[in-house]
Amino acid sequence: MKQSQLFLKTQKDFPKDEVAYNAKALTRANFIDKLMAGVHSYLPLGFRVRANVERIVREEMNALGSAEMLMPALHPKSVWEPTGRWEGLKKIMYRLQDDTGHEYGLGPTHEEIVADIARHIIFSYEDLPRSVYQIQTKFRNEPRAKSGLLRGREFSMKDLYSFHTDDESLNEFYERAKEAYKKVFKRMGLVAYVTEASGGDFSKQFSHEFMVETSAGEDEVMLCRECGFAQNREITTAKAGDECPSCKKGKLVSTTCVEVGNIFKLGTKFSAPIALKYKDAKGEEHPVVMGSYGIGIDRLVGTIVEVSHDDKGIIWPESVAPYKVHLLAVGAITPDLKKNAEELYTTLVAKGIEVLFDDREGVSAGEKFNDADLIGIPWRVVISGKTIEKGKFELKGRSEKEVKMVTEKELLDFFTKR
Repeated sequence: MKQSQLFLKTQKDFPKDEVAYNAKALTRANFIDKLMAGVHSYLPLGFRVRANVERIVREEMNALGSAEMLMPALHPKSVWEPTGRWEGLKKIMYRLQDDTGHEYGLGPTHEEIVADIARHIIFSYEDLPRSVYQIQTKFRNEPRAKSGLLRGREFSMKDLYSFHTDDESLNEFYERAKEAYKKVFKRMGLVAYVTEASGGDFSKQFSHEFMVETSAGEDEVMLCRECGFAQNREITTAKAGDECPSCKKGKLVSTTCVEVGNIFKLGTKFSAPIALKYKDAKGEEHPVVMGSYGIGIDRLVGTIVEVSHDDKGIIWPESVAPYKVHLLAVGAITPDLKKNAEELYTTLVAKGIEVLFDDREGVSAGEKFNDADLIGIPWRVVISGKTIEKGKFELKGRSEKEVKMVTEKELLDFFTKR
């Protein structure tokens, strides 16, 4: 993509009305635009990052054996009443009426919807286990909508639901889902601690949250750095300095984290109220046992920025970066420089390398370098009149200080073999 044609205009300064770094940097670098508190537009660069986050999530959920689907965001009141959550979630659910007086809600979550669908699919033990997932927009009347993409009123979430004959089957899938989540976050360059937490409104059993350590977080976690044991502060009486109850070696520390995912054993909480049942081999009926597994897509984008940046801007991991290479043509844009830069850009694209080409004319080298650092694409390639004379290009990693001079063959080999 040529930067001169991209729907992009970086800002000179960080927005003054934002506190969280991800909100400041993503806005200034023109990845997102805030419509109102907790509601953002994804501009082209941000859209590509989110698409890469979704791709990784999809790949790991598919590998788990789950099938993707898509459920509505607009729900009738009737589907929420059997579980009592029409009233139970009234503080966070956006509600509306049509001109006939019928009541609806914008979905803050989808347990009721997927359970209702399952009644038309699951009848026998032979239909189980099954799992489905979606990546879909949620709506929650969040009173503390702040921190950029970390806490929103309209946001994207991957929610997966599993259906089982019994707790043994649920537990087996639950552990596999836990491992799949670990892979998701590792691929994005995040260290996510599997943290014991309350089941909340979903379950009386412990749930597990996936917590990433950052000062931008709102959750306090008691963590053992020796073995990785972690508990949400809300469920433990342990204090910082206490011996780790798991490894008996390390000491617990109190740290602040952002929750990027969670998994719950729902049991029959959502199946029993609507008579979602299956027949066993003897023909006897039993309620279907369920599990729920969520990952915040937008929150992941924001969290990555919170943990991967420097004083110049964002540092995207290659796995989610909007482009792999930022090609900069700097200095006076002469016909010779323009020709050589265009040829290199065309060659890189032909090799399947994702490139953002800063071909802007009348923009100083300093401004282009500053924009490149702010945007945070993993690799920067510079072509100028001086590099053309040497028959080479400047290559620099976003998180590296060293600049290397490489030939075109060396450059192509470097990117095609990564």
